[in-house]
Amino acid sequence: MITNDTKHYTRSALYAVLASCTIVTMLFMGFFMAEPTIGHGQTTATFYIRQTITDESSFSVLPGNVTMDSSISGTTGGMATGTASFVVTSNNGAGYTVDIDFFDNATDHAMLGDVTASESIRDFGFATMTPIYNFTASTAAQFAYTIVSSSTLDTGDLFLNNGSNVCGVGSTQTPEKCWMTPSTTAVVIVDRDSAATTGASSTLQFVVHVPNAPLPALSAETYTATATLSLIVN
Repeated sequence: MITNDTKHYTRSALYAVLASCTIVTMLFMGFFMAEPTIGHGQTTATFYIRQTITDESSFSVLPGNVTMDSSISGTTGGMATGTASFVVTSNNGAGYTVDIDFFDNATDHAMLGDVTASESIRDFGFATMTPIYNFTASTAAQFAYTIVSSSTLDTGDLFLNNGSNVCGVGSTQTPEKCWMTPSTTAVVIVDRDSAATTGASSTLQFVVHVPNAPLPALSAETYTATATLSLIVN
């Protein structure tokens, strides 16, 4: 015989089972509703790693002071030459230029007597800002310079020639041919359009020529010109 108490316990147990089943069902439904988000989320990611490299361009070999290769008689004359080499190292892909200018002695000419401040050695091709093919003697003593590079492509356009007797045109580099007047105005002597990570060398060549019985006359002393090279990245 089933009592009321028994019915009560049976009914409670049934309610408990139904409640448990309902909770479990809701949990499963919640899982399956969330699963697409969990299983099909973003699977790739793009990001950047950036490193800035700065330009580094410098003279890795500086030009030294130049002592001309011989003395010159102030009366009977003669010629002396000298060179100064330098090397530029640069990681700038656009390249660089090297300019030269001569110290302003507050006079018309670059060379100055160390004792008397004489300027009797005149600038070659004075007031001419284009190199002259071949050195041409004058009645005065003269001072000039030119440039050659390990690669013809590095030499400034002014110092290239057309293969014969004209400077400032063409693509030929000929040592000791395109002589330039010293100037306080900067002149491009090297013009490179690429990096030089292993170094690019160039050599300045100088000449002093004294004719027989020069006018004006030269005093017996040392004459000095001071030049500055400037490295400018493109």
